[in-house]
Amino acid sequence: MERELWLILYHFGATLDPWGLGKLGNYLDHEIAAVFFWAVLHERPTSWACRSENWPPGLWPHQRLPSPPTMSRRLGTTEVQRLLALMEQHLLQLRQGGFVSVVDGKPLVVGSHSKDPDCAWGRAGRGQAKGYKLHAIYGSAPLPQSWEIAPMNVGEPDTAARLLPASKGGGYLLGDKQYDSNPLHDAALRAGYQLVAERKRPRAGLGHRPHSPGRMRSMALLQNKFGQALYHCRDDIERKFGWLTNHATGLLPLPGWVRRLHRVRRWLQAKFSSSKFGYV
Repeated sequence: MERELWLILYHFGATLDPWGLGKLGNYLDHEIAAVFFWAVLHERPTSWACRSENWPPGLWPHQRLPSPPTMSRRLGTTEVQRLLALMEQHLLQLRQGGFVSVVDGKPLVVGSHSKDPDCAWGRAGRGQAKGYKLHAIYGSAPLPQSWEIAPMNVGEPDTAARLLPASKGGGYLLGDKQYDSNPLHDAALRAGYQLVAERKRPRAGLGHRPHSPGRMRSMALLQNKFGQALYHCRDDIERKFGWLTNHATGLLPLPGWVRRLHRVRRWLQAKFSSSKFGYV
């Protein structure tokens, strides 16, 4: 399966990489991205993919593979980053539509003794853990409309507010009670969304302070049958996260060599692209 997925990603990247543009040395941008995808698909460090014995005979089109220093340098260039982002955008456009989106966060836990300065302790499920969190807004497509990686202690409402401008389409945005925030309700309205989220403290009063019109509308929706049926659609993101982690090339726990925020983001970006072609 890894070989077939890699071939699809290789040719897909080649179609989006202009002829000769971004050739900083002996390899085109899509070839650098292809070596990185080979490592990610096999849950191995990038240096592993730089050794010819880890490739099937005849699969790599050149006589030599790029060296680990070359990969490290080129993966950080604007050109390769632009190509990876372009691949992600084109994959997202393959399936659009719908008026219901869902926002949620998925913990990406690392070891409690990790020295990674970018990760942090925070809430993960019903307990505390150290690591990062994937924040994502999903629509009908198998890839999220917008997503961000942040340390585990960064709040969901703050990150969701940053994701909204990059999400297009508008409609209803469903979230759990962690997203019940007046500033987030206002940000959702500005982006063309009606946020629907359960109240954090349903038995408490509203007090005397003003509340977002979006929050008042959310509370009213959850009191009627339409709003309750709509809110059940929130379970869809659990299926999306489940698919992301439950297939051969999916997102497993972060490997020991995927540390620091920029490496975690690049790893997730490659996982999203490979997961799109296995989506059913």
